[in-house]
Amino acid sequence: MRGTHFFKHLSCISSWRISSQPRRLIHGVFPSPLSQRRLSSVLRNFSTSSSLLTTHSLTSPYFSVRISCPKDSADMLSEALLCFGASSTSMDEQGSDEGNDKICIDSIFSDRQDVDVCISHAADSVGLKELPSYEVRVGEQYDWIKKTQESFCPVEVTEGLWIVPEWRTPPDAHATNIILNPGFAFGTGEHPTTKLCLLLLHGLIKGGERFLDYGTGSGILAIAALKSVLSLCYLLECKLGSKNTYCTCEFGAASSVGIDVDPQAITAATQNAAMNKISPNKMQLTLVPPDGRTHEVVEGQSPNSMGVTTESESFDIVIANILLNPLLDLADDIVSHAKPGAVVAVSGIISEQVPYIMERYSPLLESISVTEIDDWACVCGTKRRGLTVN
Repeated sequence: MRGTHFFKHLSCISSWRISSQPRRLIHGVFPSPLSQRRLSSVLRNFSTSSSLLTTHSLTSPYFSVRISCPKDSADMLSEALLCFGASSTSMDEQGSDEGNDKICIDSIFSDRQDVDVCISHAADSVGLKELPSYEVRVGEQYDWIKKTQESFCPVEVTEGLWIVPEWRTPPDAHATNIILNPGFAFGTGEHPTTKLCLLLLHGLIKGGERFLDYGTGSGILAIAALKSVLSLCYLLECKLGSKNTYCTCEFGAASSVGIDVDPQAITAATQNAAMNKISPNKMQLTLVPPDGRTHEVVEGQSPNSMGVTTESESFDIVIANILLNPLLDLADDIVSHAKPGAVVAVSGIISEQVPYIMERYSPLLESISVTEIDDWACVCGTKRRGLTVN
């Protein structure tokens, strides 16, 4: 698998709400035809006031693809399709007969994506022995950005913590509100793996920690780490009945570092940090080489600009919300950045993949626990003391 597909940043992800009940949404976005390499790069400059998008880009044709695949591979194939260029996937579960071992995945692609190549790479990455059968049709032009804005509503991750799109008014002005533009990157708070990581952070951050977001995407986790304890102050004030004297102190993590292999993800996270009034000194964002080796400098950047790439055992909390294969391949690198005894969590996996993660990370972590939401999982443990990893 190419390194550029390692991190699940998907820089134009938003939540595509499908009204038909039989369908289960895996991830969703609305595509623009501007993408030459992959849809994750399309809307890096998208905002409600952006003048960079042409009229053509706002009403773009697309490919609608229906793929028939084995049921036991459907979740993994859906994830892989998104990593290799699909902009949304949904599964028609109710339409599948009990005696049939096949299920249909409906996908949306930009009209400039190579559908054949995407499906071939995706099938190969999840180990399918045969290329699944699929049908392609051309969809009509559509105002993708307008539809995306209409579909993305504020998300309450837990009491006192909201993910709010840039153009919406926060439902609770006193809560911790993380402002995002969902045209930017993976991580809107609605996907189970993002929520699992946010809930974990919400319980871990006490104040003053150094946090590493390994595969930062939209920057949502790095931002949440810096703002988490604000919501704890809010909850305490509410329970004491003193909401009118809301605590405005900032007791979140001391600093966050976010890394990614895609320059567009770094751009997106930078803009989202600015929308949340977080300074570059508090949230450092770093581009790493396509193979994910964070201890090497990307060509064209000085060592001083890389931040995390020269540091080991310096973080109190490390979270990698990416995909199974990179989690396995980069396990040593991920854990190497954590202090001895620090918390390391990995997500972006379905429940069936947990045994692979447990086998790979058990020599590196102790006190391992697993949390799950809707068949998606997060594996968390503490770095073994005395462990040496390269």
